[in-house]
Amino acid sequence: MTAEAGAPAAVTITVIGEALIDLVPGQAPQSFTALPGGSPYNVAIGLARLGQRTALMARLAGNAFGRLLRERAAAEGIRLDAAPHASEPTTLAVVSLDADAHASYDFYLDGTADWQWSAEEIGRVPEATSVLHFGSVASWTPPGDSHILSLAGLMRGRGDVLVSYDPNIRPRLLRDHHHGQRMVERSIRLTHLAKASAEDIAWLYPDRSADDVAGHWLRLGAAVVVITEGGSGAVAYTAAGPPERRPALDVPVADTVGAGDAFTAGLLGSLVRRGLQSPAELARRPAAELSAAVDDAILVASLTCQRPGADPPTLAEFEAASAGRPAG
Repeated sequence: MTAEAGAPAAVTITVIGEALIDLVPGQAPQSFTALPGGSPYNVAIGLARLGQRTALMARLAGNAFGRLLRERAAAEGIRLDAAPHASEPTTLAVVSLDADAHASYDFYLDGTADWQWSAEEIGRVPEATSVLHFGSVASWTPPGDSHILSLAGLMRGRGDVLVSYDPNIRPRLLRDHHHGQRMVERSIRLTHLAKASAEDIAWLYPDRSADDVAGHWLRLGAAVVVITEGGSGAVAYTAAGPPERRPALDVPVADTVGAGDAFTAGLLGSLVRRGLQSPAELARRPAAELSAAVDDAILVASLTCQRPGADPPTLAEFEAASAGRPAG
């Protein structure tokens, strides 16, 4: 990939969090297909396919599922030297699709590999990391969550690493929205860029508007907040100026599995291509100047929605679709 002007060639985006197996409904009744998944894992796949130098920090089991996860990530060109070989089993998520092809999940995670981080394993973070992305279930599940938050705090404290966060709320895994707020807000305080869905916000803060929540997160320490609204597009918020609302694309939807993760990958990839990944640079930009990056993220998510499962586009597919995208 050729970086755009201003984008450092050696930027490494490191993603930390769970890598699990999605059991998705098969063609035959009561059948399932095992597919690699987990929000951070999907984000790493999306970034690699968009041509970004990507490292994955995920605890991958030595069982058949763990080998599948490791082999698939390696085939995508993802750096795995900071992905520990775990002795615990792989986490499983059973996927259900409703009549509108929206996904819900039942998790089997007791004693599985994703939550058992140690300080030594966290210390393997690649030195070349310029962007750290974390979030989802691993960011609030003990005992490993404390180590992930320590890494996020360390990276934020360096000043030259952009810390990105997506809560990717799973209500069945959080006691209630008050507990969810506490878990999410401790991560927001360590974050420069926070992305969440409107569904996340509605569950976490049932009595507050998305605009109000975004303002709250900015006050907690985020420099940019992006809230996705499904078929209505996405909204970017910064402390400098009014929010920037970007429209969705009208596309046929196979399902929405992995759409939010594809959006995150598209957003981070676009920021790096545009040379906007430094925390200081991003903090200076009003939301309107981030519209092109948000549009890129919407396009990446839209391409993912047009085919079944978490199957984000390649850079070539993105560029071809971008060339045909109406201006503005």
